[in-house]
Amino acid sequence: MVKLIKLMIMTFLLVGLVGCNTKSTIDTNIENQLLNDSGEFGDNEQMSGTDINKVNSGETFTSSGEVSGEFIDSGESEKLNSEVSIEVVPVSTSNLSNTTYAWGFRRMQDFVQPEFTASYTKVLDDYEGIYVGNSEDKSIYLTFDEGYENGYTGAILDTLKEKNVTAIFFVTMPYVKQNSDLVQRMIDEGHIVGNHTVNHPSMPSVTDDEKLEDEIMKLHDYVKENFGGYEMTYLRPPKGEYSERTVKLSKDLGYKTVLWSSAYDDWDVNKQDRLDYARKMILNYVHNGCVMLLHAVSKDNTTLLGEAIDSLRASGYEFKSLDEFKY
Repeated sequence: MVKLIKLMIMTFLLVGLVGCNTKSTIDTNIENQLLNDSGEFGDNEQMSGTDINKVNSGETFTSSGEVSGEFIDSGESEKLNSEVSIEVVPVSTSNLSNTTYAWGFRRMQDFVQPEFTASYTKVLDDYEGIYVGNSEDKSIYLTFDEGYENGYTGAILDTLKEKNVTAIFFVTMPYVKQNSDLVQRMIDEGHIVGNHTVNHPSMPSVTDDEKLEDEIMKLHDYVKENFGGYEMTYLRPPKGEYSERTVKLSKDLGYKTVLWSSAYDDWDVNKQDRLDYARKMILNYVHNGCVMLLHAVSKDNTTLLGEAIDSLRASGYEFKSLDEFKY
């Protein structure tokens, strides 16, 4: 009887050990299958804690940091378990988001400021960008973009001098090199010269930080060297396209990014001689703290500038330099 009992106990223990080993093998196989089914990690590849969370949540991802086709570009790193070893490969030389924002807003009439999208303005607010001034301040900041000369800047400067208005002119490298006399006149007559980059690219598309710095600083240095040490401090991103990365990089180089709160399709030289339309677009959408964008290539802007200044002053507005900008 005793021998029979001992035999039964040994059999029971043996079955338990085999069962445990079998369960452990099954669990390991399941874990391996989950990783392999993702199609992204082989036996020798390693994951961060963030990647592991993605697998557990059932999201699709790649080792480049894409989740279901959406690029993850926050640049933030989570604290990793000390037992997990990974190699961090940056997606660019910057740790900030390079998501492109194409500037826009909803126009309002009756002297009301436009409606802006919060996600677009947050980046500008975080890095002291400019797009609209104080809602209680009845001021207008006049800004001109100068991608190329169309024969009107001289007349625009004449009008500004006659009306005693200070403006800012955002220039590119080709403009500066081809129109040094006009740039010098802007400076001599008390206007501000702003940076519109060397080649007018969409700034977020220049993903190499050094090349983007060159777009800004080569123009900066050229103006400084050729115009009596003049230092530019305002930058308007070409096409109104920017990202957190480009705004922060510009700020680190000593620049404030400047957008606008009033504009219209005046840049199209094939859509001129529409004075009634231009007059409406300039006068009907003005508001307190207005950062007004006008393109100097426009014949209609040149014709209406003096009239518009007089009309807006009669309505109680004051034209101020961007150096006097009030948030």
